[in-house]
Amino acid sequence: MTRRISALVVMGVSGSGKSTLADLLSKRLGWPFRDADEFHPPENIAKMSAGHPLNDEDRAPWLAAIAAWVDLERAAGKHAIVTCSALKRAYRDVLIGDRDDVGLIFLEGEREVIHARMAARKDHFMPKSLLDSQLATLQPPGPEERALSLKVDALSETLADRAMAHFGLQGA
Repeated sequence: MTRRISALVVMGVSGSGKSTLADLLSKRLGWPFRDADEFHPPENIAKMSAGHPLNDEDRAPWLAAIAAWVDLERAAGKHAIVTCSALKRAYRDVLIGDRDDVGLIFLEGEREVIHARMAARKDHFMPKSLLDSQLATLQPPGPEERALSLKVDALSETLADRAMAHFGLQGA
């Protein structure tokens, strides 16, 4: 039996294509999409812009704000898509926890592919130099998290097709 999904969390390191996939899914499904970067307090953005990785203390209020938005949408009977690096299981536990109606999509890829994508981006506060710290921190989702893992070297349209099929979602 397919579980009913009311929200999606698209996770992966910076440059993995989270926003691109989430935006495409948002358009196809007619669900609102928010990027986790919108939830960062200014001090987190300043820290990352200066090339310093966030610690768990920095991330706690950020993760709580993302989870609160997803919960508000769900409580109102709406849908939601949010991107978040969600590098550690503990972070995903805050974002998803026991919410059976929240699906997790993990975008994974080779460092070289992701680094090249980051180098091509313009006007993003996350420097390429933090990619290695994100990869070192990354704890890929375990089987019990029921995540859909997608390789980032596929076309965004193909990734969206796979995600929609996996979660049994129909276009708007």
